[in-house]
Amino acid sequence: MDFVSQIESAIHVVMDPISHFIWSYILIYLLLGAGLLFTCFTRFMQFRLLGHMMRITFSKRAAGEKGISAFQAFATSLASRVGTGNLAGVAIALWVGGPGAVFWMWMTALVGLATAFIESTLAQVYKEPHQDGSFRGGPAYYIERGLGHRWMSIVFAIFLLFAYGLAFNGAQANTIAQGMLSAFSIPTWVTGVVLVILTALIICGGVRSVARTAEKVVPIMAGAYLLVALYILLVNLPQVPAMFALIFKSAFGFGPAIGGTVGFTVKVAMENGIKRGLFSNEAGMGSAPNVAATATVKHPAAQGLVQAFGVFVDTLVICTCTAVVILLSGVYEQLMASGQTVEGIVLTQQAMTEHLGWFGSDFIAVAIFLFAFTSIIGNYAYGEINIGYLFKGHPRAAIFILRMAVLVMVMAGSVANLSFIWEFADFAMGLMATTNLIAIIFLAPVAFMVLRDYEAQRKQGIKQPEFDATSLEKVAGHYKQDIWS
Repeated sequence: MDFVSQIESAIHVVMDPISHFIWSYILIYLLLGAGLLFTCFTRFMQFRLLGHMMRITFSKRAAGEKGISAFQAFATSLASRVGTGNLAGVAIALWVGGPGAVFWMWMTALVGLATAFIESTLAQVYKEPHQDGSFRGGPAYYIERGLGHRWMSIVFAIFLLFAYGLAFNGAQANTIAQGMLSAFSIPTWVTGVVLVILTALIICGGVRSVARTAEKVVPIMAGAYLLVALYILLVNLPQVPAMFALIFKSAFGFGPAIGGTVGFTVKVAMENGIKRGLFSNEAGMGSAPNVAATATVKHPAAQGLVQAFGVFVDTLVICTCTAVVILLSGVYEQLMASGQTVEGIVLTQQAMTEHLGWFGSDFIAVAIFLFAFTSIIGNYAYGEINIGYLFKGHPRAAIFILRMAVLVMVMAGSVANLSFIWEFADFAMGLMATTNLIAIIFLAPVAFMVLRDYEAQRKQGIKQPEFDATSLEKVAGHYKQDIWS
């Protein structure tokens, strides 16, 4: 065993038990508990305001408005949310937890809409102006300004920087390279070089460049995938009622056993659906609020509602598309009956090939490229924002180092096995999410007041409510009132 392997082994001994404990016994229950709490105190805002979320997400920028628009912030966060988890993660949830796992993914997303609203609204309340004409904010900012714990915000920023700024980018690049190799026999190093060039062209322009790119790519990416799934749904329309019946029955342990095995239990379906749903939509993780804060809006609640809609699109739309493709193909039942074992993305590829022939495999390869590449640039935006927080006043050198490190990780991820990096990133993300959830539970009353103000103005007939920051003077800690003037 070489020196590097010895170090990895030693880190595993310490990291694995902590990571398992956080994800299995703390984070899932904390996420769901917080989501249910926020749902009740916002009077089920995800159901009451869903139509309004959609309208304001796609509303046009006001005349003369500068900075990053509400839709650009939405597209950037969706770029990071929508990744390989939407293709491979759903397949893994189905394979391990059965069709009922899809139902619990839906339930997780519905609860997560309220959590996403709270954290993104707080990011807007505590944001600060940036020299590029936009804003900066996120958990690191509202932890320091709202709770007064700078040490806690620094810890959060470091964990996010490693997980999203670096490690996940290597893992996403690895997924792209393997997809290109499998579908088109393109050497992984060639894919790596192309990815480095494309990534450099975008991230060297900073967060605003990422936002402009996401604004153009994400709607095309998500729209094309949705259209293909709708085509498959319509072609197989007679089987759709039976598919949904299978999902609901399996969610509560009434699904049929496959291939002589015992039926999937409620516990297994629930655990896998919840975990994969949380991985996919990131509600409560503290990632999306970083870009939510960059948007130029008239009221904090407006961007909170836009980001909540992002959870809806990610899980209830795109993840459902993947589930539909797999369950209507017949491939899932055949593989389960034969006792074969397949990896997540392979199941999705085989299902798509069953529907579309050779085009299906190529389409998934291209989808993986777009989904994972937009995740790379979205993750970079999170990293740059937190670099700006850690190195206030002198971030240029640190941002340059971050950009170089991201490009190195993209190249390394394309040609190497980064299983250890991925595991370490999951560990960092677990600690990051736990820190964020504790913070937003304490700061939630601020977001509740902001929502009440927003809805009160709408009831008065004001189409675009404007925020009066003085209303939060007694409860919100240190925030910059002048940005709402």
